[in-house]
Formats: sequence, structure tokens, C-alpha cells
Amino acid sequence: MNARVDFEALTAGLPANLIPAPVAMAEERLPFTVRVASDHARLRKAVDLRQQAYGRHVPALGELLRREEPKDRERGCIVLIAESKLDGQPLGTMRIQTNRHAPLAIEASVDLPPSLAHCSLAEATRLGVALGRAGRVVKTMLFKAFYLYCLAEGIEWIVIGARPPLDRMYESLLFTDLLPELGAVPLKHAGNIPHRILALEVDTADARWRAAGHPMYDLYVNTRHPDIDIRETVAGLGITIEHARGGAGIGV
Repeated sequence: MNARVDFEALTAGLPANLIPAPVAMAEERLPFTVRVASDHARLRKAVDLRQQAYGRHVPALGELLRREEPKDRERGCIVLIAESKLDGQPLGTMRIQTNRHAPLAIEASVDLPPSLAHCSLAEATRLGVALGRAGRVVKTMLFKAFYLYCLAEGIEWIVIGARPPLDRMYESLLFTDLLPELGAVPLKHAGNIPHRILALEVDTADARWRAAGHPMYDLYVNTRHPDIDIRETVAGLGITIEHARGGAGIGV
């Protein structure tokens, strides 16, 4: 597992002109919040929303998602929920699982490359957003929350299964095909629907987005979103999200 960088220790003793200046952080407020569904009421909202979202596209799977799943409360899993500030209505949800306590759900359907055998991994599943114009923004901010969570937890690789058209969204974020020789793989936890297996190395994502001039770079890296609040998920780490990469300018 990669060690977290201590920015102050790394630059100790360097001449002032060689120490990079802190990145000026913009701050942006959202019309919704993104947080962990840590109580029954919020988890119920998340379950109802994902059932509706899956029901629109995969009705058979949507029927199976009317109730909470065991993974919603398993160690190593969290459920995120986006809620409208106006009326508290759920706008989006995502479940995150790390492999710290159990294999990822995706590993029940496919063997990951040996190069990832000893890496810390995280998988996003059960992504669902409400209908309406805000859906794309909500989806973007759920992914930012996922990325920040992985940074704070020291996760090395994000691994996801994506079916069209979501695979294009992940490709645009510079995810790469982890098993191109297999093409689309039926996933047991996704109703045996074929998905591409895509991955992103967390520690190099910042540099790759910056080098590519990615349009989302400033939003993900140089903008602080106080309405994304995942602090309770990393409370035991003794760090804040802003310092999860040793002062690299990650803002919630």
C-alpha cells in the first residue's frame, strides 16, 4: 500500500524559492449535499432511489433492489447519498466498497490481473441518479466524493464495471480497460449484464488529468465543495480531506 506523503517533511530544509506555492482553492456551493447514508432514513432514501434508477433501465434488477442489500452495512462499505437542500429529496446514490475486509463484488465474476493482487482497491456500485437536469451534476459530484474517499483511505486503484453509456463517462476520466482481451464481462451483482472492467490509478490521476488539460481537473482538484462531506468516513485516520495528499490542494 502506498504511504501518504508528508508535504512539510518532504520540503523541510529546501530553499524557499524551491518550495511550490500552495494552490489557490476556489470554493463552490451546490444546491445539494453529498454525505454518507449513515442512518436508517438516509439509507432508505438511497435504496428507494437506486431501485427507481435501475428499474428504468434494467427492470428485472430493479425489482431485486427494493430492499437493503447485506453489502450496504458490511464492514468496508459505505453508501453515499445526494440530497436536495430545498426539500431533502434524494438526487443520487453510490455504494463504495474497498477490499480491506473482503474481495470486491466484481471479483465474484472476474479474476483481476495479478498486478493488482496486493493492492488496495475500491469499487463503486449501485450508482443511481434521479431524473431531471441536475442528474449529470449529481453524478459528477458523487464521483468526486468517491475520488476524495479513495485519496483519504490510501486506495491505490479504483476498479469498476461499466456498461454503455456509463463506460464513456469513465473513459473520459482516463479510466483504462483493465481486461481488454475479455471485452464485456457478465457481472453477477449486476444481473449478469455484460460490463467492461475499467480501472484508474488513484495516485497518478491528478497528474494525468493535469497533463491532459482535462476539463474536470479544476473541479476535482482545485475546487473545494463544502457540501461534499465524507469526513466521518475517515475520522479514524487522523487526517482531514484537505491534507489527504500532503497539502496537494484536494478540496472537499
